[in-house]
Amino acid sequence: MPKDNENVPFFSDEPLTASEPQGFAPDQMVRCEQCLRANPPTRLGCLYCAAPLPVSEKTAELLKPSLKPVQNWALGYNNIFLPQATEIPVEALSEAAGLLKLSSNDLRRLLSSLTPMPLARTDSLDEARLIDRRLKDLGFEMAIVSDADLGLRESPPIRLRSVSIDENGLTPKLIVETDESQIRWSQLVLLVTARLSRKRIELQERKGGRGDNEITDESQFFADELVLDLYSEGPDAKFRILANGFDFSGLRGKRLLVAENFALLLDLIRDQSPRAEYDDAYNSSRQALEIVWPCGQQTESSGWRRQRAGKYTVGAVTESSNEDQFTRYSRLRYFLKARVRS
Repeated sequence: MPKDNENVPFFSDEPLTASEPQGFAPDQMVRCEQCLRANPPTRLGCLYCAAPLPVSEKTAELLKPSLKPVQNWALGYNNIFLPQATEIPVEALSEAAGLLKLSSNDLRRLLSSLTPMPLARTDSLDEARLIDRRLKDLGFEMAIVSDADLGLRESPPIRLRSVSIDENGLTPKLIVETDESQIRWSQLVLLVTARLSRKRIELQERKGGRGDNEITDESQFFADELVLDLYSEGPDAKFRILANGFDFSGLRGKRLLVAENFALLLDLIRDQSPRAEYDDAYNSSRQALEIVWPCGQQTESSGWRRQRAGKYTVGAVTESSNEDQFTRYSRLRYFLKARVRS
């Protein structure tokens, strides 16, 4: 057995190495021009008042994106990876994962897709440009696409309730009655299809005065349906067909099942529109998209009810859907295709 005084290291005269990262020297700090407070040189915006900070040659290389979560309803900026033939070195992948605050596995899942994929979503253009510049220096093919470019608010998809088809094209019948002009087959440029999923959870919880809460009832509802986005040349070029609310009565060779009629209609449109690119990669890319573009979820109260003295129940309804996520993906594919055409 070793004695108590054996294998005891002697103290060294050399300076100790800090176990935590050191802060910045006073001369490295950046003063905000609005509130006059000092900020770390890694920030793009003031820590105290959120005003943009001045950038110099000395601090440009120290800047790091904050990558704060951006709400789905807010307008943001997306850093889009464009699939490339050249392979990215392992060291660059590791550095990019640290920059984007992603795990190496999540970054590889995003890069493995054969379609353009978002790597980050920010609330400021300056932060998006910083990420774009750093990733391009690492060998990534990148593009910045804003939510405004995708037209998510200004031009939502026009939903079709039915179509009439002839040799020249298809004439849409809209949910909201407007001018229903024919779309010629030669005008269709992109078809994007997917499966939409919706989930609804209804919860009832009994609450007591001493915190003895109890879930008395829980119900879950699931629904999914097929969707097809059609893009054509022209100002009102974004149409959507939802299978469960679509009238297939005008379809030649109509079947009994909605899924069969949807597939029949899709095959007919694809056969008649030789210029249209077909994209069905969303379903396989959905889990990777969740990393940057999470599905929307909202919870609302369904009210409360008194049962007896000191006891009452509270209800809540939580709904989630991937429709907004699919719309972002679909619009991104159309935006990039339109940019190439122009």
